[in-house]
Amino acid sequence: MSATAIGRVRKFLIWSALAFAIAVPLAAAAASPLLAWRDPVYIAAGFAGIAAMALLLLQPLLIGGYLPGLPAPRARRIHGMVGGLLVLAVALHVAGLWITSPPDAVDVLLFRSPTPFSDWGAIAMWTVFAAALLAVFRQRMSVRPRTWRFAHAALAALTVLCSVVHAVLVEGAMETVSKVALCALVVLAAAKVFSDRRVWNLRR
Repeated sequence: MSATAIGRVRKFLIWSALAFAIAVPLAAAAASPLLAWRDPVYIAAGFAGIAAMALLLLQPLLIGGYLPGLPAPRARRIHGMVGGLLVLAVALHVAGLWITSPPDAVDVLLFRSPTPFSDWGAIAMWTVFAAALLAVFRQRMSVRPRTWRFAHAALAALTVLCSVVHAVLVEGAMETVSKVALCALVVLAAAKVFSDRRVWNLRR
């Protein structure tokens, strides 16, 4: 087999594995019997949260250059667009929960909810928003690129950590095995890009 053919097979396998890792948790959640007792707004909010986890998997893969067929400049642009979609997914997740139960949503935002997973979700939401704002105003900030990269990576790491804990603790429509597998892939992808790009090194 030629090098070109091997490269095509590798590209196909990587993209297929990524599609599988995202599609299986979504399909398993869609088949959950728990959805029968939920209203459409609540279901939409839940799937927005699942979509946010899938987007969290894409982000490190894009910025790390691990997806074949995407040159670095294009991958960075897509990384920015996916970041915008991630903010939107989180906003829809929270808005849907607000519509279905405003008092519970207020308790979550004020960190006074009795459910342990709520605090983790609230922290993840704020770190997502902070990372997005840092990206939007990057050109206007008079900080060194390495310092900006460190801050952005720190917020991303907190987002991954809190999102994963939040998802694992929630007992909802997501099927347990596929949920844990998706969360593990998010953590591994983030750890890989943090290690390869050495984002914690502020020295030249």
